[in-house]
Amino acid sequence: MEPVIARKTWRTLEPLHGLVYFAPEAVEEYTAIGLVPEVGGYFAARAAPMGSVTAEVVIATFFNFRPQAVHDEIPRAWSLASPETIVAARFRGAARALRTVLGAAAEGAEVQEAATLAREAALRATDHVEGRPLFAGHASLEWPDDPLLALWHAQSLLREFRGDGHIAAMTTEGISGIEALVIHGATGEIPRVGLQSTRRWTDDEWDAAVAGLQRRGWLGADGSFTDAGRAHRQEIEDRTDALALPAYAPLGEDACARLRTLARPLSKAVVESSAFTFTNRSAGSP
Repeated sequence: MEPVIARKTWRTLEPLHGLVYFAPEAVEEYTAIGLVPEVGGYFAARAAPMGSVTAEVVIATFFNFRPQAVHDEIPRAWSLASPETIVAARFRGAARALRTVLGAAAEGAEVQEAATLAREAALRATDHVEGRPLFAGHASLEWPDDPLLALWHAQSLLREFRGDGHIAAMTTEGISGIEALVIHGATGEIPRVGLQSTRRWTDDEWDAAVAGLQRRGWLGADGSFTDAGRAHRQEIEDRTDALALPAYAPLGEDACARLRTLARPLSKAVVESSAFTFTNRSAGSP
């Protein structure tokens, strides 16, 4: 199987997982268990499967957030609610949000079939847990019986599996967390303001990262990619795809294509929903 299949399948399903970072239902669940507004839930909820880890562990595994932003919430979050309580709240928030957005489709046969395929890929990924700490934490959680939530959990695992590999690929190239964001911004997919504000970097820190990538010859004077920068970025993406492939290759191309077909209308509904916007990102940013 070509590694690009891993990227295509992950991209198609990712909105189903990503909704939890935007949805007001998730914020409500975090608030109900005692996470106060200044401890919004994002860092704690995503890190909780690893246990009550230190801020440094979150900084390392999340990679591209300003360290002080993490220190502002971790470890304080663990004094407000246990990791187990936070994980349960996250699952409840995800289930509520997905049912709100998907309506009747949330109970359809397509969800059950997609959940079966996605779970198989996620379970295959657990055979390659070495060097993937955030994925390993999430893989330790029990599987939900609800097919919709099983689909969400499977994509959560696949997302963290890919993410751990992506961080490995970037660190191999000597790219820092903020430089990764600048490189992402240079693609034009997400504007600087969205990437910088959600990860809480200052203007001076961002500009310094741009200058560093310019000195390496990856960005031009206007902040856009040079040919060398574009090539390096593609190498990182290709390596990330290859590192994610062990989750998808056992399914085969036909099953991956079927999974994308099943998930596409579900993901489209999520993307088109009013919940899936930067303005509703009070719970944090993936």
